[in-house]
Amino acid sequence: MKFKMPHTLALLFFLMAIAMVATWIIPQGSFETEISDEGMEVVIPGSFQTVEERQFMSPVDLFTAIPRAFGDAQGIIFFLFIIGGVLAIIRQTGTIDALLGRMLENLGDKPAVLIFTVVFVFALASSAMGASGEYIPFVLILVALCRAMNLDSMTAVGVIVAGYGVGYGTAAFNQYTVVVANPIAGLDAYDGWWLRLGILLPFAGIAAHHIWSYARKVQKDPSASLVYGEEPPSGGEPPRSYPDLKWSRIAILVAFVTALGVAVWGIATRGWYLTELGAAFLILGIFTAFVGKIGPTLASERFVEGAKDLAETALLVGIARGIALVMEDGQILHTIVHALSIPLSTVGPEIAGVGMMIMQTILNLFIPSGSGQAFVTMPLMAPLGDLVGVGRPVAVLAFLFGDGFANMLVPTNAVLMGILGMAGIPFDKWFRFCLPLVLKLLGAGAVVIFLAVLLGYG
Repeated sequence: MKFKMPHTLALLFFLMAIAMVATWIIPQGSFETEISDEGMEVVIPGSFQTVEERQFMSPVDLFTAIPRAFGDAQGIIFFLFIIGGVLAIIRQTGTIDALLGRMLENLGDKPAVLIFTVVFVFALASSAMGASGEYIPFVLILVALCRAMNLDSMTAVGVIVAGYGVGYGTAAFNQYTVVVANPIAGLDAYDGWWLRLGILLPFAGIAAHHIWSYARKVQKDPSASLVYGEEPPSGGEPPRSYPDLKWSRIAILVAFVTALGVAVWGIATRGWYLTELGAAFLILGIFTAFVGKIGPTLASERFVEGAKDLAETALLVGIARGIALVMEDGQILHTIVHALSIPLSTVGPEIAGVGMMIMQTILNLFIPSGSGQAFVTMPLMAPLGDLVGVGRPVAVLAFLFGDGFANMLVPTNAVLMGILGMAGIPFDKWFRFCLPLVLKLLGAGAVVIFLAVLLGYG
């Protein structure tokens, strides 16, 4: 019987159950904590002590932890609904299609420029607004364009997946990862954005170079294609025209950037958080509907549809918070942090930071949801960073690298499998193409983390 990976929601519930059993076995204990100069609650190194009498959790506690977890995560959950709804309204105006379509139309006869530009633009959109599934409509368009340039479907899929992988890995403002992970780590929602935005271009360059090196071989010798002889997908003819990038769509793009800028300013100077961020994006949604001439009924329908699209993500966030909640109630969270800190504390903070990235990469196989992974891992990684001398912004960076880059490869990523299916690419052949790229990006990520710790980032 062939093994099939369970749904992520089921997997997270299994992890909750495992966490409950672990509270019966793992020694219970805790660190002493103190408030840092920045106002964060941090653990005190060397203060870990086990409790004298074990307190057992029951299966009833497991199930009561779930609604409690949703209550704890309600701010993030409802913010996700708002973001999903607003982005759906923006998509309805055709703004995203117009921007990306115009780019493809102008660069279709320049393969090297096309590859780098698509990777960079997709990465920038993913870094700023968490786009990934939005790129699926462009799969067949890019496949057709690549064939016209004597390339293959692997190249087309490569620029899409590398774009969102680099964007999530170097996310500056991503609402689904950065805005979730930073507050859990005790940071402002967009803390550290300048470094992540600064490394986006070189990381996009690494990805584009990998894809172009492969594409040149295919251009010279079509039999060198990893998908040579594969049946191409149907319906891959590029459209004759794209939506115009007219003034209203340009105004919507400017409004999106403005909303993001105002949110960053408010967080940095006014102490804003999810309530104010949600309000800013709601205003953006209303502005988009007005400028895009979308009536209130259609705008409401699209908002509801967009929120529905993120219902699964919201559920994953709630259940993922439940894992940490069970470990906190069972008093084993600090015990695990203490155990992880022992080997990492022997190698120095620079190498420890790289080790945290490797841990996050492995965990991504089981928790492909960025928001879910943040809720599961950051309660562990943030205090672990305190113990081994790794700043919390670096701990978040390690999470982003592990989540973004690994999601280009893991078969539990639904967006990846959907893109591969549309392009007719078998997963084993994609794995051969993408594994070297992921290793290159993780290697570059290790260098960035090493230097960030060395130079005192955060």
